[in-house]
Amino acid sequence: MAIRDEILSANESYASGFTKGDLPMPPGRRFAVVTCMDARLDPAKYLGLEEGDAHVIRNAGGLVTDDALRSLIISKNLLGTEEVFVIAHTDCGMLTFSNEEVQKQLGTDIDLLPFSDLDESVRRSVQRVRESPITADAVHGFVYEVETGRLREVA
Repeated sequence: MAIRDEILSANESYASGFTKGDLPMPPGRRFAVVTCMDARLDPAKYLGLEEGDAHVIRNAGGLVTDDALRSLIISKNLLGTEEVFVIAHTDCGMLTFSNEEVQKQLGTDIDLLPFSDLDESVRRSVQRVRESPITADAVHGFVYEVETGRLREVA
C-alpha cells in the first residue's frame, strides 16, 4: 500500500470515532512549544498532551525563527497562551552540517541555521522570545534526550 493510501486509511479510522470537533481554538493548558521536526520526537507523548492542550510549533532544530516567532506572537497575543517552552533534542541533524557545505551542494544562499552547541541554541531561542513583543509570562528551555526520553532543563 502506498504511503498516501496508508495515511488516508488511518485518517478514516481516526475520523470514524472523532468526538473533539467542539474544542475551543485557544489552547486549554495555555502554553506553546517550539520543538524540532525530527520524526523521533512526539511532543504529545513526551509532554502528556491531548488535542486542544497546547500550540506545538515544529521546525528543523526547534529554533525560534522569524516564522516561529510569528506563530508565538499570535499564540500569546490573540489566543491567550501564557508560557513558552523551547525544546531541542540530542542527536539533532542540525549539529551535523555547515551552511557552506549545503549551500554549495544545492547552489543556494539560504541560511539553514545550523548550530554546533545544542544548549547555546536553546538559550538563544529562549532569549529571542524574551526580547520579542510576545511578553510571555514564562519562557523555558529544555533538551529532550532521544536516548532516554527525558527532558533536561537548560540553564
